[in-house]
Amino acid sequence: MNLAIADVQVLAQGLEGFYKRGGSQAALNAYSQTCLSRVWKVQRFSWWMTSLLHRFDDETPFDHRRQLAELEYLVSSRAAAQSLAENYVGLPLAT
Repeated sequence: MNLAIADVQVLAQGLEGFYKRGGSQAALNAYSQTCLSRVWKVQRFSWWMTSLLHRFDDETPFDHRRQLAELEYLVSSRAAAQSLAENYVGLPLAT
C-alpha cells in the first residue's frame, strides 16, 4: 500500500507540473524511473527482513550463525537500528 500511495503522489506531482506549470512533462516522463527506483529499494528491504527473521529448510549452520550475528548487530548498533526504522516506516518520496 505504501508503494501505491507513493506512486499516486509522484503521478499527482507530474500532473500538477503539466497542468499548472505550463505543460512541463519532465516529472511525467520520469514517473516510471522514479517509482521503480523506490520499488527496488523496498524489494531489497523486504528480502533482507525475510532473510533476517525466518529460518529456511536449506540453511546451513553457517547461514544460521550469520543470521544471528546480523540480529545482534541490529540491536547493538544505533546506525543499524535507524536504517531498519527508516525502511520499515517507509522511505521518503525523494529517494
